[in-house]
Amino acid sequence: MSLVALTVERYKCFDRGQTLELRPVTVLLGRNNSGKSALARLPALLETGLRTGSPAPLEPDALDFEIAGGFTDLIFGQRPHGKVTFGLHFDTAELGAFEIKAGIQNIDEVQLQVVSDFHLTVPGRDLDISWTWNIDDPRNPTWRFTGPEPWGPVMSDVAFRGILPRPRDSLNGHLWLSYLEEVRQLYPSIRYVGPFRERPARYYRMPTRSPQVAGVLGEKAPLILADDVARGNGHLLAAVNDYLRQELPGWSLAVDQRSNLFSLVLTSNADPGVQVNLADTGTGVAQVLPILVQRTIDSLSSGRSRPVLEVVEQPELHLHPAAHAALADLYLAGSADNRCRFLIETHSETFVLRLRRRVAQGKISPDQIALYYVEHNGQSADLHRIELDDLGNVANWPDGVFSEDYQEVRALAAAQNERT
Repeated sequence: MSLVALTVERYKCFDRGQTLELRPVTVLLGRNNSGKSALARLPALLETGLRTGSPAPLEPDALDFEIAGGFTDLIFGQRPHGKVTFGLHFDTAELGAFEIKAGIQNIDEVQLQVVSDFHLTVPGRDLDISWTWNIDDPRNPTWRFTGPEPWGPVMSDVAFRGILPRPRDSLNGHLWLSYLEEVRQLYPSIRYVGPFRERPARYYRMPTRSPQVAGVLGEKAPLILADDVARGNGHLLAAVNDYLRQELPGWSLAVDQRSNLFSLVLTSNADPGVQVNLADTGTGVAQVLPILVQRTIDSLSSGRSRPVLEVVEQPELHLHPAAHAALADLYLAGSADNRCRFLIETHSETFVLRLRRRVAQGKISPDQIALYYVEHNGQSADLHRIELDDLGNVANWPDGVFSEDYQEVRALAAAQNERT
């Protein structure tokens, strides 16, 4: 294992400390505007503070999607002098369990953010770095660290790149530096697919080379398919059609290439002369296509150099409920590759029921799935773990979650009784 959990405090709508444990398939549930998206987008935000040479702790503007209009939008209550704290928990065969925690302070007067406190905790050792406010020169913060002698040569002067400290001097041999390097290596590459995928265009220009990811809006999926047909062996398109054959019987997806332009079309299996441009079809197929393409790329690829955490918001959007269960199976199949995990925000009861069914059938262990419910009380939000046993039962299902059908049936029966 590697990254096993994320923690936040005073982040967005979460006032109190929250822990999100990451399993091969982690699912976020909750009502609209409860805080699910804030948690779903957190891994991508933290990545901007881990793989950077910038002194800025985080760079939300570097993301391909919006998570904050300004840094204060990340702070609970949007306080101009507020602080937000993030934690990353790792478990490795080589170094065992360890964690880092970074508090980021906003200094509104100079529009600056600094890591105000940093903690590295490993069994038997702790490293603490604290920020010193320099009222005469606030744009040049200083830090000092304290730690036991086993950490290596004595050093008190550090600087930060992102949320991780670096020594200002050239001394080598600092034991804590090996842990920080592990953080950079173990933190997964984040792929994010937003809740609204791009509508297909009628024509595309043939790419000079194939993208490797479908993109935040799924906008690169058509280019990936066209490259597979024009320059590859067509295995990617064939695998996508294997899936579509179950959910869209009678039709196959094809690439219609004309010189340096191409279109995506649905072709009738009964009469190949009947073709419909994907731009003229229903929204559901277009919305799910980027997900199918990305999942197929991973299933056909091998030798991935870095772990991947794929974050998907509402993969079921615009799909018939019967297709929601098939999506759950798609992610369960993808989780068999232990270097790819999924963080999924969904409103689909069918999606969750399929996960529970597969656990009950013994096809996946409940330890491989983490279900969470995000609840907002009008002031702040809390994250609740829903416990799942080896028969797919839940011991603490929250009130009101996916109870709408039951309540509507009761109301329907009551209305019918009143009229008879």
